[in-house]
Amino acid sequence: MTSTIIFDPMLPMAVLIALAVLLLVGLGLALWRGLSGWALRALAGAALLGAIAQPALQRENRAALDDIVIVAVDASDSQALADRPDQTDEAATALIAQLEAREGTRVRRVDIRNGTENLGTQAMTEIGKALAEEPRARVSGIVLISDGQVHDIEATPSLPAPMHLLLTGSQDDWDRRMVVRNAPAFAILGEEVTLTLRIEDSGAAPGDSETVIDIAVDGAEPQRFAMPIGEDVDLPVRLPHAGRNVIEFSTPEAEGELTTRNNTALIQINGVRDRLRVLLVSGEPHAGTRTWRNLLKSDSSVDLVHFTILRPPEKQSGNVPVSELSLIAFPTRELFLDKIDDFDLIIFDRYKRRGILPALYLDNVRGYIERGGAVLINAGPDFASADSLYRSPLGPALPGEPTARVIDRAFSPAVTDVGERHPVTAGLGTPQDWGRWLRQVELEPTSGSVVMSGVDDAPLLLLDRVGEGRVALLGSDQAWLWSRGYEGGGPQLELLRRLAHWMMKEPDLEEEALIADATGQTMRITRRTLGEAVGDVTVTSPSGEDITLSLTETAPGRFEAEHTGAEIGLYRLTEGDHETVIGLGPAAPREFEAAISTGDVVAPVLEPLRGGVHRVEDGLPRIREVREGRPASGRGWIGLTPRNAYETVSVSTASLLPVWLVLMIISALIVAAWLREGRS
Repeated sequence: MTSTIIFDPMLPMAVLIALAVLLLVGLGLALWRGLSGWALRALAGAALLGAIAQPALQRENRAALDDIVIVAVDASDSQALADRPDQTDEAATALIAQLEAREGTRVRRVDIRNGTENLGTQAMTEIGKALAEEPRARVSGIVLISDGQVHDIEATPSLPAPMHLLLTGSQDDWDRRMVVRNAPAFAILGEEVTLTLRIEDSGAAPGDSETVIDIAVDGAEPQRFAMPIGEDVDLPVRLPHAGRNVIEFSTPEAEGELTTRNNTALIQINGVRDRLRVLLVSGEPHAGTRTWRNLLKSDSSVDLVHFTILRPPEKQSGNVPVSELSLIAFPTRELFLDKIDDFDLIIFDRYKRRGILPALYLDNVRGYIERGGAVLINAGPDFASADSLYRSPLGPALPGEPTARVIDRAFSPAVTDVGERHPVTAGLGTPQDWGRWLRQVELEPTSGSVVMSGVDDAPLLLLDRVGEGRVALLGSDQAWLWSRGYEGGGPQLELLRRLAHWMMKEPDLEEEALIADATGQTMRITRRTLGEAVGDVTVTSPSGEDITLSLTETAPGRFEAEHTGAEIGLYRLTEGDHETVIGLGPAAPREFEAAISTGDVVAPVLEPLRGGVHRVEDGLPRIREVREGRPASGRGWIGLTPRNAYETVSVSTASLLPVWLVLMIISALIVAAWLREGRS
């Protein structure tokens, strides 16, 4: 029971003050005139003012409320190392039991998990949520049981009471980790990109100065090198192929280190081509020449060299000297012998043998294909003649043989059944909306795949692999009609782009491929094929566990499946003879970037309210009560601030000056003053 005196004035406070001033003025006047009853009149006025103020005695029946102690238990991945799980469980159990044994104390336990998207330990975020759900005036303390590696310190809430850290782990722990700095997402093929590697030892490390490092590309057999410890090492890397390149850096487990989860760093770099170097050889000027040139020149990533035969050798120009017809001789020897391997793609547009390019040059073009080059033949009527490129040393590399027939008839290009499965022509659009072409060279396929057809389903576009290179044969010189919008036009630009990238061996356009794309911990597996069916995919996790997945056909020649990997690291995928690798998760999980337990990260949060850090291995600290503002931690003890919070159960009020009593007192004082002044 608590009693207090309260006032509930009958008049506004300003009026009450004015009356008090008026009373003082009257008393002053009485003193000045020498009235003997002034004191009695003063008492009467004071009684009147007191009655107007209405003093009352308020009695409250209060019920004490328990103090709240928040115990935050770190259950993140780094807390699973060594004997930390046992330390954490034992400390949490003992601390909560000790707190619950205290009279007037309630415990709120908060379990802290890993943050999503590699955010690490979100301890302060979880503590902030708990504080938002509890009355802050009742929180007497916060205890965090953790290894101290907290990754959201910037989210620390305003603390109403001291916070303490019970530190798991051991002072003898040490750890070694692999660090890869400045790893780019993209790199240009053929150019070196420099990665900075570092191996760091932390904690009570043994003091080694050197170790070894294994480097594996796309899951291949790793190569081992010596590596200093504690020093940055610049490693120049040249990507082996276009598309995703998965590079794994790892260092072997050292005896006694805390964890191997941070001994491996996995990076994925996409290889891109800086510029596509194209050699366009036009046999003679025609309506499609400018279209080819404009298409290639419109792409800023294409370096184009255009070789056009404006005047064949058999055509003379009267008596004009040759020296006046050309200022500079075209460097055919340099282009077709010395520099041919510098080109990514060679296009022969309506070219026929005229003696300008000797057989030796064309034979070198065939060798260029076999060494990994790419050639596109845009065939016109001359391809069906005796001077056809097919009847040159380049002929054996071509996937189709001309029958010597040229069909001069309008037709609509169509995608074949194989073309529906081939990434070059799959999904190009609706053939019914495409404009017609007006001429086609009849071809007999000799190898490769027919992906587009023309008149009477005759082969129109043939694709083939020759040695290490690739060849495309287009049996018509009328594709330029699409660019001009004839009868609505067609997807010439997209077809050319896909052709060029397929011939450049872009992984996304491989017709027989096993591809995996990652989103977080989920991978989408795609198997492309020209066949009718595929087998199951075997997914091998970083720990070596095999999982077999069935693929579902989502489009002609395209089979897909999804898989969510529980582990972070390199996954290997196998289907028949096809293999690929993909990394799930970050290059190095944030939870294991620093695995040694420490109080340094949380110390700035504890300092304002004078909390402390205590190692669990040294024993559970005692609990004391401390006043607000006093040191809340010492050797072997932590402090809680009593909040003395209460709940008012009932309230009663009794007036101190009843009306009848006030009237009697005032009347008696006034009469006494009048009698006293009457005698004087």
